[in-house]
Amino acid sequence: MARLSPGDTIGILGGGQLGRMIAMAAARLGLKCHVYCPDAASPAFEVAAASTCAPYEDEAALAAFAEAVDVVTYEFENVPDTTAAVLAARVPVRPSPESLRVCQDRLTEKAFLSDAGIATAAFRKVDSLDELEKALGEIGTPAILKTRRFGYDGKGQTMIRTAGEAADAWEAIGKAPAILEAVVPFALECSAIVARGVDGETAVFDIADNRHENHILKFSRVPAPIAPETAAKAADIARRIAGALDHVGVLAVELFVVRDGDAETLFVNELAPRVHNSGHWTEDACAVSQFEQHVRAIAGWPLAIPRLVSEVEMENLIGADAERWADILAEPGARLHLYGKGETRPGRKMGHVNRLASPNGRFGTSPKRPL
Repeated sequence: MARLSPGDTIGILGGGQLGRMIAMAAARLGLKCHVYCPDAASPAFEVAAASTCAPYEDEAALAAFAEAVDVVTYEFENVPDTTAAVLAARVPVRPSPESLRVCQDRLTEKAFLSDAGIATAAFRKVDSLDELEKALGEIGTPAILKTRRFGYDGKGQTMIRTAGEAADAWEAIGKAPAILEAVVPFALECSAIVARGVDGETAVFDIADNRHENHILKFSRVPAPIAPETAAKAADIARRIAGALDHVGVLAVELFVVRDGDAETLFVNELAPRVHNSGHWTEDACAVSQFEQHVRAIAGWPLAIPRLVSEVEMENLIGADAERWADILAEPGARLHLYGKGETRPGRKMGHVNRLASPNGRFGTSPKRPL
């Protein structure tokens, strides 16, 4: 397909905050967005040129959607296989259904990384309690049992500290097809956000240091406190993965940093074949946001140089955190982003704030500074 031109339409599967921010970035570049989502309250609908509210399994609605757009992308990886297939037969889908296939299943993902020679935690397939007990004997404890599909923000996983906890852990994940992973003794978690164009061109954003609360990302700080050589290696790993997938668009690579004295080693934890929460800082502290970079990539346009223009701390506003919006607006150097979600619930991402460093290196006046 020839590259898109201003006025063309990007189809987005998923109507959450990521779809909303993709649509906003596309609009600034003169591109329209058509959002497809089964949830009538989708916040992305509010900023899109067109929307379709229908199930992902509705082939007639999908066919009409494909006819109305020039390329399809998505804001989340759990798109049903049939949805991707119906669309790919009619219109370019970027990233490809192959990226979806690999990243939808934790076991497939880990096997892909292992085959590519990229270090991960030791892992085993688990389809029964017997297999779990055998895997624990091989990997040891502590270990983490995770469902192979549909897990995010700590959902679908449980820690096993002793072999005697196997039966309870198997019950806790609903006896679903799973993967057992060894616990990595990491010093910090970081992420590399890479964009890859149709022509194979790549660009990697500065590496982010990520801190979680209750299994949900709470803070990202850039640049990460790692050695320059480690940052360069993380960027190289992200490029290698994107190339091996023949990925087009933004890809997030979550990594563990393990320290032994001054030495730092990287292990890949998970992949997200899309724009990512840990890249939200790019909206205000970088010459190009991850959302614009994604739009450029899937449109066949040149990628921008993702130059960091300010040190930054991103804080996720989770649940009632968003009620602090007035105080955040009064903070020096704070850039508030609210997602327009109607209902505030515990654990729900309602927005985020990017705090840009002042000349003295401080970040606004937020009461929490865990980084």
